[in-house]
Amino acid sequence: MDEKIDFIRKQKSIALIAHDNMKDELIEWVKKNKEILARHFLCGTGTTAGLISEGVNLPVRAFKSGPLGGDQQIGARIAEGNIDIMIFFWDPLEAQPHDPDVKALLRIAVLYDIPVANNRATADFILSSHYMDESYARKIIDYKSILEAKTKLWSILLDKIKKHMIFVKKSFKNPCIMFAYVLLCNGSFNSEVNN
Repeated sequence: MDEKIDFIRKQKSIALIAHDNMKDELIEWVKKNKEILARHFLCGTGTTAGLISEGVNLPVRAFKSGPLGGDQQIGARIAEGNIDIMIFFWDPLEAQPHDPDVKALLRIAVLYDIPVANNRATADFILSSHYMDESYARKIIDYKSILEAKTKLWSILLDKIKKHMIFVKKSFKNPCIMFAYVLLCNGSFNSEVNN
């Protein structure tokens, strides 16, 4: 599988996101880790970014609220290589109206191999990692080459199907050939010959 190396810089860009029931917990976590987080660039979805800026007195670039497109904005920044870490305290006990957006955001984070914390313990582990103070070479799978190979395979398969259909169409004129061909396709002919 083809991979490319991309570097997460020493000074990280960290996305801070929380569902409504988890905002207080995220703000408390940010307060506890303010000294470390102050050395990095912070961004977040609408309300969460505002609450952190006001409550913790850290600069946080605010995107739109999650349900209003903020999740997609964060996902786009991840895909562009502009977000290195995502701290997303999501509520596992309550369905969200924008759950498909959340799932897409998590998929993009995995696709681009960035660290993701969905709870306090994982966020603590990420911040205490020695990689927080140095650059990190992450491997991103080159899905473009995989998709191109699949497209080529499908093209070959479709070409064979077209040839098969032309043969079947011509064989309708001769019932004996059609019957033999059907037996071959079903594998019945082979098993009969072997017996």
